[in-house]
Order: sequence, then C-alpha cells, then structure tokens
Amino acid sequence: MIHTPFPLPQPLARWRAEPGWRRVDVLSDLHLSPDLPATLERFRQHLAATPADAVFLLGDIFEAWIGDDARWQAGTFEQHCMMLLREASRRCALYFMHGNRDFMLDWPMAEDSGLRLLHDPVRFDAFGQRWLLSHGDLLCVDDVAYQRARAVVRRPGVKASLRMLPLSARRALARHLRAKSRSYQRDPSQWADVDDQASREWLLAADCTTLIHGHTHRPADHDLGDGLRRVVLSDWDFDHAQRGDVLVVDASGIRRDAPMRTEVTQARHAA
Repeated sequence: MIHTPFPLPQPLARWRAEPGWRRVDVLSDLHLSPDLPATLERFRQHLAATPADAVFLLGDIFEAWIGDDARWQAGTFEQHCMMLLREASRRCALYFMHGNRDFMLDWPMAEDSGLRLLHDPVRFDAFGQRWLLSHGDLLCVDDVAYQRARAVVRRPGVKASLRMLPLSARRALARHLRAKSRSYQRDPSQWADVDDQASREWLLAADCTTLIHGHTHRPADHDLGDGLRRVVLSDWDFDHAQRGDVLVVDASGIRRDAPMRTEVTQARHAA
C-alpha cells in the first residue's frame, strides 16, 4: 500500500504545565453511562484520591454525550456528571479533549463543570519534556468511511441540527448508536488501529518523541523507531471487568498505574 502523507493539523495547539506542578494524570475511554455505575464510581474515587495537579481526559469519557442542555434536566446522569466534575475541579485542574462519542460537549458544560477544553492534537510541555496528546481517532487513516463520517458530524451546522432535536429523541439515538457499537466491538479483528507512519509524521512535525492516545482500546507501548514511541491508554470497565489504567506523567517520565481509590487518600492522611 502506498502511504499518503498525513500532515499534523496546523496551527498546533500547545499547553504548558503550570509552575509547581508535580504530577499529571492522563485517562481516556471511560465510556461513562448510567449502565456502568461501578465505572463511574471508580472515576469519582480516582478524582477524589489522586495527588495529581491536573487530570487530562483524552476523549470518549462519556459513552454518548447528547448535548449540554441535558445537564440541567433534574436527576439525570448528565447533571450528576456535571456536579461530580465541578467538585473535582476544585481540587485539581481538569482538561477535556473531545472523542468520537462526546464531541457534542461544548463550552456551556465545560464552564459549569470546570473543564478546560483542549484541541486535538495538543503538544503538552511539562517536566522538561514535550508530549503529543490526541484522542487517536484522527490517526486511524485506513478507516476511510469513519474519517468521512467524522468530518460530517463535526460540522457546526450538523451539530446545531442535532441540538435542535428533543432530548428524548437524542436519548433514543444514543441508545441506538450504543447498540450498534456493542455489536461492532464483538469482533476486535475489525477495529481500525492507529497508523504508525502517520504517528511518526505527527511527532516529527510537533518536535515530540512520545504520542499518548486512546480510542483503540489496545493499551501498549509501540516503538516507532528513531527514539519515537506511541503509548496507548486502556479503556475503562469496572462493571463487567477490572479494567482501566491511568498514565502518570511526572519528572521521571510516564508510567501506567491503576486508578486510585478514596480510601487510599484517607489512609495517607491518617498516617
């Protein structure tokens, strides 16, 4: 197959760690929904317990975000998540990058929940190093049908049309899409993967050596040659399995860790 150059989106967004930061957590693909209460609780516990100065959420945090107006519908999952994030944002900085399932999350929800929105990709300068962060779906270049569909649904006019639908219609659409997704996920051999050559091109253009992304649900550390690497985050599921990781970024580099529990913090304070 002849490789087509895949340029880095320009201008490249950049974010710099705040002075005094000592640790940053990076997570993706939690797929939070009312059907996964244990996963949502584990996320809440991690936000309450982590000593991180900032948490970067690299997309697909929600299984389906149907629109920011849902956050004010009393007693809904969306309102609960807004309050959870708002509380966590009082303890550490929260950054959010859109995924393919929560691209409808916009400024109103971000402002009310304390999220700072990130471009995809973004270069993150921290602890004397440079990291390239992305959700990852843009780099699945062989999935041409997906890339075309992605370009269409991200258009402002299409998003505006979706927001005009009644909440009940959007919830029904989200259920339909979740059912289709579960059917597709039963056969991992059909999942598109991130293209390594495209990843190399992005890294070289961004003057970074490490790309961190999610989306594919294939946690691994890929050597791309010439000192370049691609680090893939896991998805989360603590309802049907004990699966989910956190990538810790600090002065020593990066490492995988399990999400923390609230009682860890309580034990530390009691010691």
